[in-house]
Amino acid sequence: MVAFTILAGGYGVFVATYLFNSSDSTLSLLSKSPTGPNPSWITTHLMNRSLLYAVNEISQGALQTFEVSPGGALSHPIDTTSSGGDSPAFAVTLSTGKVAVMNYESGNGRIVQTTESGLYFDQEEVTPIVTFPRLDGGASHPHMAFEHGDEILVPDLGGDTIWRLSKSGSIQGFIPQPKGSGPRHIAIYGQHLFTLHELSSTLTVQLIPPAPNGTSPIISSVSVIPSIQPPNASYAAAEILIPTPTKDFPVPYIYVSNRNVGFQDARGDSITIFEHVNVDTPEEGLVLVKEVFTGLSQIRGMQFGEVRRGEAFLVAGGVAGDAGIVVLKRGDQGRDLEIVARNREVPTRTTFVWL
Repeated sequence: MVAFTILAGGYGVFVATYLFNSSDSTLSLLSKSPTGPNPSWITTHLMNRSLLYAVNEISQGALQTFEVSPGGALSHPIDTTSSGGDSPAFAVTLSTGKVAVMNYESGNGRIVQTTESGLYFDQEEVTPIVTFPRLDGGASHPHMAFEHGDEILVPDLGGDTIWRLSKSGSIQGFIPQPKGSGPRHIAIYGQHLFTLHELSSTLTVQLIPPAPNGTSPIISSVSVIPSIQPPNASYAAAEILIPTPTKDFPVPYIYVSNRNVGFQDARGDSITIFEHVNVDTPEEGLVLVKEVFTGLSQIRGMQFGEVRRGEAFLVAGGVAGDAGIVVLKRGDQGRDLEIVARNREVPTRTTFVWL
């Protein structure tokens, strides 16, 4: 038996723990561990996967730490600190041992210092709140933090830009994005920046511009909206993943989720697979490989298993409806996805960690 433990955060007051058995394609709910309110995004410590961080996505946002038992249950909250703003929708651990947390509603964030063990937040070191400028009079809505080299990139859905922060958290530049596109999440492969735009439901690729304020043209922009749509559907792209290539999956395909926030499609939301082709030639671009429908409603988060162990599998969940979570298996060297397991015991989930 090849078994995987999966943690799933969401709206409510708990993190759910599942066991996925890849031998017989079963997905079982093991436990629901109490947390603070709305742990809508969870992430593990880079060097210690038994240490979990969870946001509290509420008006007075917070960040909590937990220890994870061998069976996947969480301890009581070890420590809690303010996120510095309203509705933190994302957090990630950094190579420095700090944790970046971004507040969607208040347009700011913090780079939080932790103690050496990572279990506690360093209350003696005051970490400043990073407030993002309101460009062209619009509201700032930071939705992610992505560590790349010596900087942290923060896509700002409200400001149509990607902010460039130093490791300490100070703003040192930005990468402009198409007006009205709403950049939500990003991924990097090689020297290329891939951006998923919520408001326009588009995926773009461009070279990473020189810091701090270099520019680079959009090489290709493609729609992620399903080719066949039900009446009164309304789409808002959510997540982008480019899993590390392996022997079994040698091509860095791009996987994006697209929430239908309007009239629901009987097929559920789609996960769309793209390929970046003809790199560094005049014919460079993004090509649609396949659309896979999941039965889920409003996919906000999804996550691949770990390289050399579970990279064949993708877990996803919806923030609406009652379809629970699904595990999909990659086929045709990553050009396809097939649902192999589903669990409906917890109706909605928004974020995942494979242990």
